[in-house]
Amino acid sequence: MRIGVVFPHAETGTDPAAIKDLAQAVEAMGFTHLLAYDHVVGADPDRPGGFTGPYTKDTPFREPLVTFAFMAGVTTKLEFTTGIIILPQRQTALFAKQAADLDLLSGGRLRIGIGTGWNTVEYEALGQDFHTRGARQAEQVRLLRRLWSEELVDFHGKFDTVSRASINPRPLRQIPIWFGGRDPAVVRRMARLGDGWIANGPPDDSLRAALDQVHAGMKAVGRDPAKFGLEGTINISDGDPERWARQVQTWQTFGATHLAVRTMPGIRAPREGITVADHIAALRGFREAIPA
Repeated sequence: MRIGVVFPHAETGTDPAAIKDLAQAVEAMGFTHLLAYDHVVGADPDRPGGFTGPYTKDTPFREPLVTFAFMAGVTTKLEFTTGIIILPQRQTALFAKQAADLDLLSGGRLRIGIGTGWNTVEYEALGQDFHTRGARQAEQVRLLRRLWSEELVDFHGKFDTVSRASINPRPLRQIPIWFGGRDPAVVRRMARLGDGWIANGPPDDSLRAALDQVHAGMKAVGRDPAKFGLEGTINISDGDPERWARQVQTWQTFGATHLAVRTMPGIRAPREGITVADHIAALRGFREAIPA
């Protein structure tokens, strides 16, 4: 099982040197990848009509692909994972171009995790239709793979049109596309189209049932479940190494291929006085309890 780190977006500040220190420390400690969340805008909770959600305008987020490009330049082995990027609110061809360049410039160290999101305010700000996001996501995955592999693409879908055009340069491989979410429609979609699942939530009976559905759906369309990845998450902000070890073991029992260690207790506003150095120290504590 490959163990990586969730990028502590809310508490990295604005100093690029701190982000460099974090990326290099994560790599030096033997973690295999760094996973970053994606949100472009946060809403004012006091806006007309109200707003409820796990983050607001006061929660800092970095744009994953730009941040990964910076970190790729100061590391050599660390894999970068969007966990997850809200694909339907982005332009497909532009995202294909950005991901292709990042994968090429990092030496093939990008793994794309995608989701449909929940924030209607964000979809509005980016000029996309929230209500068609599931169908658009499925179409986008098919188009991305063609743009990454074909010299000339002629694609006429419901949401995107590419008329005898292509991106250049293209990546040297098909960039892996993993799905996030547990909605039944997402489970069916990832069975048809996904390379893996970034699972949201604990490894419980619900996850097991959903994973069984994914594997059954893959077999139904002639895909091999053995080639499908599973990434879990554990939170170590409680400072309880015995619980960490139990959760790592549980994810291994579930057949997880990847695990992301989160040092933030949540994703809302940053905690007063917490710095990147504190997150690095927490990760060192995890490594002392659970060596690579």
